[in-house]
Amino acid sequence: MKVLLISANTVRVPYYVYPLGLDYVAGAIPERHTVRIGDINIVHNVHGLIDIVDSFNPHVIGVSLRNIDNAEMNDARGFLKEYRDLIDTIRKRSRATIVLGGSGFTIFPRKLMDLLKADYGIIGEGERLPMLLDALESGEDISAIPGVITADMKEEFPPPLGVPFERTVGANTITQFYITHGGTLNLQTKRGCPYNCIYCIYPHIEGTDLRLIPAEQVADNARELEAAGAKYLCIADAVFNASDEHSMEVARAFARMGMSIPWGAFLAPTKLPENYCHILREAGMTHAEFGTEALSGSMLTSYHKPFSVDDVFKAHTAALDAGLHVAHYILLGGPGENSDTVMETLTNAERLTRTVIFFFCGVRIYPHTEIYDMALQEGQISESDNLLDPVFYQSRFIKGEEIVRMVKKQAKGRENWIIGSGGDIPARLRSRLYKHGYSGPLWERLIR
Repeated sequence: MKVLLISANTVRVPYYVYPLGLDYVAGAIPERHTVRIGDINIVHNVHGLIDIVDSFNPHVIGVSLRNIDNAEMNDARGFLKEYRDLIDTIRKRSRATIVLGGSGFTIFPRKLMDLLKADYGIIGEGERLPMLLDALESGEDISAIPGVITADMKEEFPPPLGVPFERTVGANTITQFYITHGGTLNLQTKRGCPYNCIYCIYPHIEGTDLRLIPAEQVADNARELEAAGAKYLCIADAVFNASDEHSMEVARAFARMGMSIPWGAFLAPTKLPENYCHILREAGMTHAEFGTEALSGSMLTSYHKPFSVDDVFKAHTAALDAGLHVAHYILLGGPGENSDTVMETLTNAERLTRTVIFFFCGVRIYPHTEIYDMALQEGQISESDNLLDPVFYQSRFIKGEEIVRMVKKQAKGRENWIIGSGGDIPARLRSRLYKHGYSGPLWERLIR
């Protein structure tokens, strides 16, 4: 069979994101099938993808839905119309079987099946697609395939797949596009997240048990990406240091192979092992992005974060001492937030030196999270609400508009304090720098 895998993600801010998931899906498909990947970011629009459909004439089209919206309260942008237009246009030009998947689909499988009228959907990890292909070839009943649903089937979340995951680097034209648009390619070192943050959907998507990819396999993957021309590697784990030991093993594997390009990762500012940041820096790490979320002790408790405000400052200092560029991500507006906790976070943020801080004002409510249950009990939402349109949690003690006002007032004159993903100005700056040959996230250029 001929299988076309489509990345429907059009998010380009703060930077272009390589469609890593489709590499893993392609790597799982047996060689007897012919696989091609199409990326809307490369062909610019739906019509460019349709040209691929027309020329390739696939039997099955898998569409990856990475995001439902941008999850920003102040600049909300949804992608459902784009997805619907894509599926409708494919239907008019092709008789291929359409299969939906991706993290966005996994959050809302039934609603997206109803909205987009696909033939099948895969909940959870897309590496189950080969099982569906086998069933389609043989005419067997697909109801026994974990995670595969039709419009008539009840959604049931399947158990996570095992390890190792096999990745096939995407078509050269796709890889080269991302290399010329920022130079960043990405890789995983594990799946799963053991934390229980009240707002986060990762434990639902990937499971709560860590499934560690062997460090040498990660290093081999990194070497392959470097050989392809990558100028920077972004580790796409939910939290790189969810296992301190494994993340250090990965770093040491990078060092042994002599990787020459820089890399970065998303970290939790937990109690880090001695010399942890130095080990990562010696292996080529340049950027540490901390999911700090709050600098108020009560809000860290509210969010169920596995660290304290003191831990944040110690992790921050350790990263700076190791010579890393540091960024922090703050999430305001959760349960119990009030003007005092907002000001506590902002005042403590002023103590974070040589860093960039991204402030997100508003907590997006997703199903399968504790904040969803809280909002339901508080009457902020009902079970019949269509959360495909972004809905944000409302603290009883402060309105979202007041949080934004406080952050803007405190951020005035601070180029290193960014509200949301940054809007047009950082995006334009990044685009200019990419055109001049710079690579990586580039937020370090805002550090003050």
